[in-house]
Amino acid sequence: MKSNRRNFIRTVGAGATGLALGTAGVVSQGCTSQKSGNEKDDPQILFIGDNIALAETVYGKVKGYLLRGIYYFLGIPYGADTSGPNRFMPPRKPEPWKDIFPAVWWGNSAPQIMEKRYANLYQSFADHWNYDDVSEDCLRLNVFTPAINDGKKRPVLFWLHGGGFVNGNGIEQDGYNGENFCRKWDVVFVSINHRLGPLGFTNLASAAGEKFAYSGNVGMLDIVAALEWVRDNIANFGGDPGNVTIMGQSGGGAKVTTLTAMPSAKGLFHKAVVLSGAGTKSGDNEYSLRLGEYILKEAGIKASEIEKLQSMPWLEYINIANRASAKLAQESDPAERGIRRGFNPVVDGVILPQHPYFPEAAPTAADVPMIICSTMNEISPSRTDASLENITFDEVKERIRERAGFGAGFGEKSGEIVDAYANAFPDKKPVEIWSMINGNRQGVVSLADAKVKQPAPVYVAWFCWQPPLFDNRMRAFHCVDICFWFNNTDLMLTHTGGGARPRRLSEKMSGALVQFMKTGNPDNGGLPSWPKYSSENGETMILDDTCEVKNDPDREARKALPA
Repeated sequence: MKSNRRNFIRTVGAGATGLALGTAGVVSQGCTSQKSGNEKDDPQILFIGDNIALAETVYGKVKGYLLRGIYYFLGIPYGADTSGPNRFMPPRKPEPWKDIFPAVWWGNSAPQIMEKRYANLYQSFADHWNYDDVSEDCLRLNVFTPAINDGKKRPVLFWLHGGGFVNGNGIEQDGYNGENFCRKWDVVFVSINHRLGPLGFTNLASAAGEKFAYSGNVGMLDIVAALEWVRDNIANFGGDPGNVTIMGQSGGGAKVTTLTAMPSAKGLFHKAVVLSGAGTKSGDNEYSLRLGEYILKEAGIKASEIEKLQSMPWLEYINIANRASAKLAQESDPAERGIRRGFNPVVDGVILPQHPYFPEAAPTAADVPMIICSTMNEISPSRTDASLENITFDEVKERIRERAGFGAGFGEKSGEIVDAYANAFPDKKPVEIWSMINGNRQGVVSLADAKVKQPAPVYVAWFCWQPPLFDNRMRAFHCVDICFWFNNTDLMLTHTGGGARPRRLSEKMSGALVQFMKTGNPDNGGLPSWPKYSSENGETMILDDTCEVKNDPDREARKALPA
């Protein structure tokens, strides 16, 4: 696959400079600079050399580079290669190195289905995907920091990418870049790659025995290993290992909630932020064990031949596992439809003792403050189909019978649900009501209601800002809020359009996030006073051109949704 990360680096150069100056960046395509020839006015911005960006880790020295005053360290190993005999096994520490490790390029993406990744051209344009080499040697992390070896203890943001538990990487969107956030707020930003899908979450404990007891959760154990790396090394990169905030969006948000329920992760982070991924449940152990047995059957091997699964090419294994998963789903009792199927963390009683927030919050989460946010629309059905702007309420009712958002449809309740939302939001068009029903607010409230019973506070937000793109049909979609939290609205132009309007909101949101990282309370960061959430009032910060707190703004509409 032809890499587009060179385009990413070039875009960083344009967008980040523009954001630092407060205007959109302009890149000259010719050889003659459009700026003054005076070097004082137009200084060098990229530095790399033998003694420019050297830092020590417990495994050896790493060399990065300095770009616009921010140190980049990319693709640092935090675990060993996971192929061969390490496949399905808990992560192993990397072998120490004697030479200086060149931390100047992104680590490999975890194995995943890459065929037709860019087939949807509008999706590729909007999200500006960044993928490169794919390999089981993927346990790598990136560090962005304002300073190294200075003894200063800066708050650390630990970012977990989306893509469910099967896709993605730590820099798949330009908005994941940590440079602007670090420069603006003097913090440290870490992002990681870890095992995904069948290679990260195949539960072979029943099919292959005790040796594989933890195989259903090794993808999450990778994340714990990365957090242990932060604990042991981040001080050399200007960060405070005693003040780490984990943050993720979509599947990354579910990884955050899962981590809060893992005893092995306890103490490795101190605050949590969940964006559009309010996972209260994880996978069912019995179902995942059956899936492991189906995989052996699909592969045509015995339990004593498990090494054949470990030695085959990763794509061959993923295809076998996916076929087995489809067969098990087809042959399972329809009553099991509520079970999280496929390849994801599993409640095995040891690595993950219980569902994170169902029927109650895991005790390991008790002292972890949390922000939970979702976007108003998550999915905008009419983004590339203008005809849907004229859809009727009756047509919306039919559409959501079979399918709604990321899940199954509502069947006979569809009419009641559409009417409830239309009554609660009389100013919204049918297509907007459709998108709101597709949203994630029900999950946010369920998570908040479980979390609020613990001592640590929880804060709830609803991102409602509408991008002026695709003739205003993009709406507040899944992923759009990420770049606002990280001061990247002039970098992730295909989500925001750029300019002063999104930048103003970004200043407020990122300021609140940094306050939360420092204190566990987002107040005094630029947003209006943000009260703690309570189940009685449902206090929710509305994130828009004008930010304000409302009490559970969609409560009446949500009453029509199935529990």
